[in-house]
Amino acid sequence: MTATTTGSTYRVLVVDDSNTIRRSAEIFLKQGGHEVLLADDGFDALSKVNDYAPQLIFCDILMPKLDGYQTVAIIKRNPRFADTPVVMLSSKDGVFDKARGRMVGCQEYLTKPFTKDQLLQTVQQFGLARQGAM
Repeated sequence: MTATTTGSTYRVLVVDDSNTIRRSAEIFLKQGGHEVLLADDGFDALSKVNDYAPQLIFCDILMPKLDGYQTVAIIKRNPRFADTPVVMLSSKDGVFDKARGRMVGCQEYLTKPFTKDQLLQTVQQFGLARQGAM
């Protein structure tokens, strides 16, 4: 059984302080044929972004030390990663949270718990958008 409907594989970083969320996302994304990187906090995410240049980032909002908004703002300030799509992950789906996410540069918002289909559709959405931009 191979990958996605488009046959494209993406390098995806999942940033979440919950081991359960990270592992679920990893399983779903690998089943979709994608390369998966995991980070358990914002600082870990920053080093992985710099080292591996993921093509898409899923980032939790509520994390210790460096929250998702701060993490995304730092990533987006780097010209090398300014165009990397970021999807915020949160158990809250309030208007304020979504607006704040957009202000720091995230493109999409996924409410936890998410399904395998939601996660893979989001990857495809950004993968197809990036292919069109090339």
